[in-house]
Amino acid sequence: MTNQSAILEAEEELSQSAQGSEPGVPLETQAEKPAAAIPHFNPWIIALVVTMGTFMEVLDTSIANVALPHIAGSLSASQDESTWVLTTYLVANAIILPISGWISSVLGRRNFYLGSVILFTAFSAACGLAPTLGMLVIFRVLQGLAGGGLQPSVQAILADTFPGNKRGMAMAVYTVAILCAPVLGPTLGGWITDNYSWRWIFYINIPVGIACAFFTRIVLHDPPHLTAARKAQKGKPLQVDFGGLALISIGLGALEIVLDKGQELDWFGSTFITWSSIIAVGCLLGAIVWELRVDKPVVNLRLLRERNFAICCTIVLALYTALYATTFLLPQFMQQLLGYDATTAGIAVSPAGLVTMAEVPLVGWLLSRGADARRMIAMGIAMITLGTWWLSHGNLDVAMSDMIWPRIVQVMGVGLTTVPLSTIMFRFLPGDQTSNAAGIYALVRNEGGSIGIAISSTFLQRMAQTHQAYLSSNITASNVAAMQAAHALGGAVGGATPDASYAGLALVYHQLQRQAELLAYMDQYKLFAYVLLGVLPLVLLLKRPPKHIGKVELDAH
Repeated sequence: MTNQSAILEAEEELSQSAQGSEPGVPLETQAEKPAAAIPHFNPWIIALVVTMGTFMEVLDTSIANVALPHIAGSLSASQDESTWVLTTYLVANAIILPISGWISSVLGRRNFYLGSVILFTAFSAACGLAPTLGMLVIFRVLQGLAGGGLQPSVQAILADTFPGNKRGMAMAVYTVAILCAPVLGPTLGGWITDNYSWRWIFYINIPVGIACAFFTRIVLHDPPHLTAARKAQKGKPLQVDFGGLALISIGLGALEIVLDKGQELDWFGSTFITWSSIIAVGCLLGAIVWELRVDKPVVNLRLLRERNFAICCTIVLALYTALYATTFLLPQFMQQLLGYDATTAGIAVSPAGLVTMAEVPLVGWLLSRGADARRMIAMGIAMITLGTWWLSHGNLDVAMSDMIWPRIVQVMGVGLTTVPLSTIMFRFLPGDQTSNAAGIYALVRNEGGSIGIAISSTFLQRMAQTHQAYLSSNITASNVAAMQAAHALGGAVGGATPDASYAGLALVYHQLQRQAELLAYMDQYKLFAYVLLGVLPLVLLLKRPPKHIGKVELDAH
C-alpha cells in the first residue's frame, strides 16, 4: 500500500506539472495565476536596464542632503527653508508608491515605467535650472511623483520576467541598487557640490535617464496577464477609485511631513504638526476602511490577508526602521563626539557598502540553488541585531575600526535578509497582483526609513537631556570627587587663580555633556536591536514555497 500511494502521489505531481499547476500551492491561488511571461530579450538585460532607473531615483533621495547649505546660499533662503527640498521629494514618493500598481494596470507597466523615467529625467533638469527655492521645491515634488513608481515597478518586472529558481539572483541585482544608492548619494553629492555646483547633482540624471529610456523602449514588454487585462478593459469606461486615491494621497503626505518635520518643530508643541497628525491618522484609517470595501481599490489591501506577504511587510518595516536610524546616527556620532570630518566619516562607513556588493549576488546564487529563504532571513536578522548591539558598546575613545566592523556585520545581515524577503513575498500571491504587492512593499520600506530617522532624532535629544540631568545632579559642592576634579582641571588650565575653579567646573560640565550624548547614542542602538529581536520570531510563521515551483515556472517559460 505504501508503494502504491507513493506512485499515485508521483503521478499526481507529474499531472499537475503537465497542466502548469504547482504542487503544494492551493488550487484557488493557482487558478488566479496566469501563464508566465516569455521575455523578448535575455532577462538579465531587462534586469540591468530597469535597475538603472531605480538606482538613479533612489540616489536622489539622499544626494541633495549635503548640498542644502549651498542651495540655501545660492537661492537666498534659510537653512530651514532649504530642507523642504528633501521633505517634498519624500512626500511625493510616499504618495505615488502605493498607487503605482493601479497606474500600471491602467497604462501598462512598460508605458508607466518608460513615462516615469522620461518625466523624472525632465524634472531633474528643471530642478537644476530652478531660479528660486519655490520653483525648486515644485520641481522636486514633480520629480518625486515621476520617480516614485520606479522601485515597485522594477520588483514587479523582475518577478514576472524571471522564473522562481532564478528570481533570487534578479532580486540581488535590485537589492545592490537600493542599498548602495543611499550610501553613495551623500558622498557623490558632496564631491559634486564642492568641485562643481549643486545644480549638477540634478544634471547627472539626464544622461542616465536618456540611456535608460532608450533601452527600456527596446527591451521591456508587458506580461500576458497585463496585456489581456487591458484588452478586456478596452472600450469600457475607466473606473477610478477617487475616494481611496484622495484619502491615501492626503494621509501619506501628511504623515511624511509629521515624520520629517516633527522633531524640528517640537512635535505636538506645534499646531502645524498636531493638525498634520490628525489629518494623517484620520485619512489613513478612512483609507483602510474604504479600500477594504470598494470593489476595485486603488491599493489592494486585501493582499495583506496572505500570511507570507503580511509578515514580509512587517519584517521589512522593522528592518528599514533600524537600518535608516543607525545610518542617520553613526555619522553624527563620529563627527560630533569623535571629531571626524564629514568626508572621513563617510569613508569610515563605505566598506559596508562594498561588502554588500560582493555578498548580495552570492545570496541570490544560494537562493537559485534551492536554499531555504526562511533560514537566510533568520540569519540575516540575527546579524543585523548583533551589529546594532555591537555599536551600543562604544565609548569616546573608540578607533575607526570599532565603527567599521559592527557596520559591516549589520549591512551583511541586511543583504542576507532583503533578497530572500523580496523573493519569498510574491510566491503565494496571484501573478496579476505583483505590481500592487510591490507598491505596498516599497511604501512600507520607505516609511520604515522615515520612522527610523524620526524616532532616532527625537529620542537622541531627549535621552541626552535625561542623562545630562541625572549626571549633573552629582556635581554639587558637597561632592568631594567632583570638586577635586574641577580644581585639578582648573589648575591645569589657569593655574592658581581665582577663576581657575570656575574654568574647572566648565570643563567638568563639558565632559558631562559629552558623556550624556554618548549614553543617548548607545541607548538608540540598544532600542533598535530590541526592535529587530522582536520581529525575529515572525520568521517561524513564514511558509516555504514548494521545491517544485522553480522547475514548473521554468518549464512555463
